[in-house]
Amino acid sequence: MGVGYDVAMPGKHPLLDLTIIHHLLIALGIGLVIGAERERRKAARSTPSAAGLRTFTIAALVGAVAMLLGGIAMLGLAAGAVAVLAVVSYWLIHDVEDPGITTEVSLVGTALLGGLAMTQPALASGIGVVIAIILAARIPLHRLVDEVITQKELSDILILGGATLVILPLLPDRDMGPWQALNPHAIWLLVILILGINAVGHGLTRWLGARLGVPLLGLVSGFVSSSATIGAMGSWVRATPACLKAGVAAALLSSVATFVQLGAVIDLTDHGTFVAMMIPLGAAGAMALLAGGFYTLRAWRQPSAQVPEMSQSFSVMLALGFAGLLSAMLIATAAMRAWFGEPGMISAAAIAGVMDVHAAAIAIASQVAEGRISAPQAVLPMLVACSTSTAAKLLFAATAGTRPFAARVMPGMVVIVVAAWAGAWFVGALG
Repeated sequence: MGVGYDVAMPGKHPLLDLTIIHHLLIALGIGLVIGAERERRKAARSTPSAAGLRTFTIAALVGAVAMLLGGIAMLGLAAGAVAVLAVVSYWLIHDVEDPGITTEVSLVGTALLGGLAMTQPALASGIGVVIAIILAARIPLHRLVDEVITQKELSDILILGGATLVILPLLPDRDMGPWQALNPHAIWLLVILILGINAVGHGLTRWLGARLGVPLLGLVSGFVSSSATIGAMGSWVRATPACLKAGVAAALLSSVATFVQLGAVIDLTDHGTFVAMMIPLGAAGAMALLAGGFYTLRAWRQPSAQVPEMSQSFSVMLALGFAGLLSAMLIATAAMRAWFGEPGMISAAAIAGVMDVHAAAIAIASQVAEGRISAPQAVLPMLVACSTSTAAKLLFAATAGTRPFAARVMPGMVVIVVAAWAGAWFVGALG
């Protein structure tokens, strides 16, 4: 990649290679796409501009030819020459309407993309399109940052970015700590999840209003983690008590996603197990939808519902508290396993359900698929896993939110899991 194309290939000139021609055409396309946007921007201004459609197209082809003849070294020289010309152009024709250097930087980038197109055409074309989109979205992006996003929201975005891009890669992705129960990488993912839920929830409530946006968020985020959703909704209600019913609706609706996803993973693992669990899962999901819908209607009728003002420090502290609580639960379940062993599949399912009910369900369904147990025998341990998972959610509801929040969510969660057991009993799956 760093030495360019071999122009001394015997019997075949490189410019006749169809692959090279294809790559040159991609470089040409990149220059045309970015140049077209700059040409339109150039025509909209009263002051002159040196770089337009032709300049960007030629810059892309110059980068491509430089890579073709001399590899990365020649491309570097070509990009440097384009950069010098761009600086000279900036000083000779200073745009008082737009004093930035977006066009000049884009011109250098176009030359580099032209060179990249000779070795990684798909990557180069993708980046070129993204650059063109960013250039074309100048006004909406400026309005988003200047008028739509508040300073506090920008700080929350930066915190979320730091937690994801800086801290997460530094954490070890392995079991460690007492009884090897803690995985720092996996736990911090939950911290990021809660921060993300808070951020998305704030955006949805600003768009749809607290009465509808928050329940919708609970339903969607439940596909990621119902426990994390309940924790985030608890903190949201603590910050804005007037939106209690909307937060309760979101917490309960997150269980709808849990049972839908649970049915999907079971069916993918073993269809026979899914058939055996279809009625219990359907009953639980229907009850969750009914309970969540009830509180959604009550929230809609509540005129005092308002968009929450969640402080960034509170969101971070909630996420860290949730991670600490989860860590304590993981250590406790690992200690039980070490001290008392695993007397059977049911106790193992109970322990696994606290950590991840989907993982527990997959493990049990896998045994059915391997012929070790029958599908009816898998129903009881799966219901136990669902029950212990619900117990964990009850603890999150009690610790993360206010007393009124817990007083409404906890009975709802109990009724949901009771519906699953009742569905199993109704079809005779419990023996």
